[in-house]
Order: sequence, then C-alpha cells, then structure tokens
Amino acid sequence: MTSVGSLATKPLFGLPLAELWFALLFFIFGMFLFLDGFDFGVGVLFATRDDDHEKEQLLAAVGPFWDGNEVWLVVFGGALFAAFPSVYANLFSRYYLLMFAILAALGLRGLAPEMYEEREDDRWRTLWGHSFVIGSTVTPFLLGLFVMNWLIGATGLITPVGVLGGVTVLALTIVDGAAFLGLKTRGRLRDEMRKYGVRAAVGYLGGAVITLGAIYVTEPGLRSSFRSPLIVALVMLTATLTGIYVVALRRRRYYAAFVATAALVFGLVGLVATLLFPFVDRTAGLTIREAIISTLPLNLMSIMASVLLPIVLVYFVVLYSAFSGPIDMEETYQ
Repeated sequence: MTSVGSLATKPLFGLPLAELWFALLFFIFGMFLFLDGFDFGVGVLFATRDDDHEKEQLLAAVGPFWDGNEVWLVVFGGALFAAFPSVYANLFSRYYLLMFAILAALGLRGLAPEMYEEREDDRWRTLWGHSFVIGSTVTPFLLGLFVMNWLIGATGLITPVGVLGGVTVLALTIVDGAAFLGLKTRGRLRDEMRKYGVRAAVGYLGGAVITLGAIYVTEPGLRSSFRSPLIVALVMLTATLTGIYVVALRRRRYYAAFVATAALVFGLVGLVATLLFPFVDRTAGLTIREAIISTLPLNLMSIMASVLLPIVLVYFVVLYSAFSGPIDMEETYQ
C-alpha cells in the first residue's frame, strides 16, 4: 500500500510519472487529431460535392460524432494545464493569436452545419456550406502550424516549418476523412471519396518528407535526433502505412484503410513527441522533469486519470458502436 506520506514525496509506485504524462499528453492529442481529423477531412471534401443529397450524406456521416470528438481537445488542454502549467502559460502567451484563430475556426466549423440545415434557401446554404469548408480547412492547418512551432521553439506565429506542417496535417485529415467516408457511404459517392483519399495520401507523404527536411535544414539543434533509430523507424513506418492505406482503398478494404489512418496519425504525433523529448518547451529551455508539477498533486492527478480515462474510452466505444455501419441513403444531418 502507498502511504499518504509517500504520496507527497515519492512518485506513485516509483513510476516515471513526468515521462508518462508527457506520453499521455501526446496520446490525447493523437486521439483528437484522429477522431476530429476525419470530421475536418469530411468538411474539406464537402467542397467537392455539388449535389445537395450528397452534401446531406456527408453531414449525416459526421453528425453523431464531431461534438464528442472535440472533447479530446478539451482534455488535451486540461492535461497540459494540470501537468505542465508553466508550459501551458508559455504556449498561450507566445501563440495567443494563433490559439484564438484555432478556436474561431473550430467555432465556425461547428456552427456551419447547424445553420446550413436551418433554411432551404440556396444563398443561405451556399454561405454556410462555404463556412463549413473554411472552418474544416483552416482548423487543421492552424493546428499543424501550432504543433510545429511548438516543436522547433519558434517565437513568431508564421514560420516555414509551421506552414509546411500545417499543410501536411491538412492533407492527413483528408486521408482520415476519405477512409471514414469509405465506411459510412455507398455507391458512387464512396468511389469518389476513395480517389480523393489516394491523392491525399500521396500529398501527405510528400508533405511529411518535405517538413522533416525543412526541420533538418533550419534547426541544427534537432539534427542529431534524426539519427535516432526510433525516428528512422517512424519515418519508414509512415511510408509503409501510406502504401498500405492506398492499397486498402483501391481494394475497397475500408476498415484496413481506417486503421492505417489511425496508425499514420499516431505515427506523426509520436514523431513530434520524440523530436521534442526531453524538452516540453524548447523556447524556454524547460525539460519534462523541470516543468512537471510537484509530487503530491502529480500522484493524485495520476490516480484520477487512471480512473477517468478508461471511462472516457468506454464512452467512445459505445458511441461508435451505436452509430456503426453505413448511413441510410435518405439520412440527413438532423
């Protein structure tokens, strides 16, 4: 048994809690990028549809999920604030305009489908349809910009690496969205989404390679990390998974494509975390152990997380089980 006194002085069960919370933080972000990523991807692919019925199908596909998927972004912010409060403060003060832009884009993405369904007027639907596409496109781009700026320790908002990272993450969400629509739609619409998914996968792989090359060229302090066996393995895994995704889509193995997408997302997040480690705020020179909170609240928070996180995961399993399978041809967002 762990005594009350030891909770204040020793890590729970002697575990490396600082490193575990760093890993958990990026796991949570990976869950958000994967689950809300297909929502963004569907929003981008919405721009390819002219037929009103097909637009309704795309909205109906994500309708039960998108607001729940955003929970992971809230959990990510809460975990960052709870475990690494100084990093939370530094990032929000350094990138506060970027943070507000992300929130505004998320708000637009969430509001647009609701407003789209309120009226049958063509101008009204065109306005909110465009808003849905804009919010779904801008949000992942800004998220990629934020993450890459965090990784390289940029002090400005717009950097070449950040822009490349934003485009790469945007392509990844289209990959995600196309795989998801492969599971949720049928017929000609599914076949067309498959073609967009293949193109996006090629774009993602190219974007990832160019972004890594830009980091290597512009960030001398990170060059030694590229020789890490783990980094090399993650890069090779990304190329392999992209191939698996393309083959799976062409063979209409949509579940395999969706699983490959999940691995691609977590591979990218793992790559960023590995390059950042052991720092958690490179600009401030803060390592994980320097930025982590004190032992007692860290232990208590770890106990709470071990109870609450499985409950959240079970909720999502139930949610996705309840709305599994293709949507009905006449199903709408509302």
